[in-house]
Amino acid sequence: MPGTSLRAALAATAISLAPIASTACTFITLEGADGTVVTARTMEWGSFDLKPRMTFVKAGQELTAMDMPDGKPGATWTSKYDFLGVSLLEQPFFGDGMNSEGLNVSLLYLPGFAEYEDYDPSNAERSVAPPDVTGFLLSQFATVDEVRAALADFHVVPVVTPELGIAAPVHFSITDPSGAQIIIEWVNGVLNVHDETLGVMTNSPPYDWHVANARNYINLRAVDWPAVSANGLDLAPIGYGTGMIGLPGDFTPPSRFIRALAWTQTSRPTDGGVDTIHEAMRILANFQLPMEASGEQANPAELETLKYGGTQYTVSYDLRNLTAYFQTSDNPMVRSVSLPDFDFGAIDAPLSIPMRVPDTPFAQDVTP
Repeated sequence: MPGTSLRAALAATAISLAPIASTACTFITLEGADGTVVTARTMEWGSFDLKPRMTFVKAGQELTAMDMPDGKPGATWTSKYDFLGVSLLEQPFFGDGMNSEGLNVSLLYLPGFAEYEDYDPSNAERSVAPPDVTGFLLSQFATVDEVRAALADFHVVPVVTPELGIAAPVHFSITDPSGAQIIIEWVNGVLNVHDETLGVMTNSPPYDWHVANARNYINLRAVDWPAVSANGLDLAPIGYGTGMIGLPGDFTPPSRFIRALAWTQTSRPTDGGVDTIHEAMRILANFQLPMEASGEQANPAELETLKYGGTQYTVSYDLRNLTAYFQTSDNPMVRSVSLPDFDFGAIDAPLSIPMRVPDTPFAQDVTP
């Protein structure tokens, strides 16, 4: 680019990629030797601070969906199970969570493809907005089979989320402690349930496209390629990692899907519990989105802009021991909350604690 600096060229490229990179969430699943199932995800949102809070909701809590497009009240229901999860924008919208039965639900963005069923006013009392789905499923169901059986009985309709100005285009992974998992998406107004999953999920296009695309990378392997002989010369690998030559390295959803699949399929064996959580967090550290990739983002909600990159939080759920582990963009220290150790009987309403704590030290001084 004559007359253009490399920095300017990279900045222009980053801005052109911003609509894709700013919603670059990545979800993975691991299983320990003792049968512990762990789900984990990054939450990328490069536009503004989602104000993530760890929120506890007790069984017996009355919950309400957003108002419908015509202003009618949406569904109301009573929580059957205690659950915890990450609520966003100081609203009862959950990006992900886990209930007392070990069911996990995670919401990821699906821009350009998510299209919900048409709103029918006669079904208002059985209808929810897209951001309501995570909390609804966590509060009502114990297993993936129960969720699958209930999908026809409630309606997800295009209610506008004010902070976005549109109906949130999202899809969901649902996992239970047995390792059963489904992906649910609304595309062209039709619900698609993917029963055969690869244990990972990113963003657009829809899930079946990603599964088909994975067939382009079946050459990837966990071990290095051996030396070969060519024209009498022995050609050995230059360094470690030749088994992963061809692994895409950019931030787009298709590339992240392949990286997540490759690294979960070749991850080290784990014992379960904290050991498996540790491996999940290690893998997801490779998906931290820098601001250079998210570019200059519009801030329609006029909320606080981000300072430390587009990955606002990383969270991992142990579905056997019912413990969530998380870290945030401003502080990499891993913190945890235990669902069994929390006294749900002591609260009358959902209780939230901030995941970002400004007074928490960024580093521990160990100077002798």
